[in-house]
Amino acid sequence: MAAIAWLVIPLASAGAAAIWAGWATRTRKVGDSTELAGYARFREAMERSHSRSGAA
Repeated sequence: MAAIAWLVIPLASAGAAAIWAGWATRTRKVGDSTELAGYARFREAMERSHSRSGAA
């Protein structure tokens, strides 16, 4: 019985590792669109602040 336990432990660990690897490499639906839109708004705001400070 102890020999079976020593075989089950690595097999269960390998199964858990396979499940975790599948979960970690899943395809995510969320892209970079929100981050890129935020960066574009930041750039526009910085350009506006530089144009105002140059006129003063």
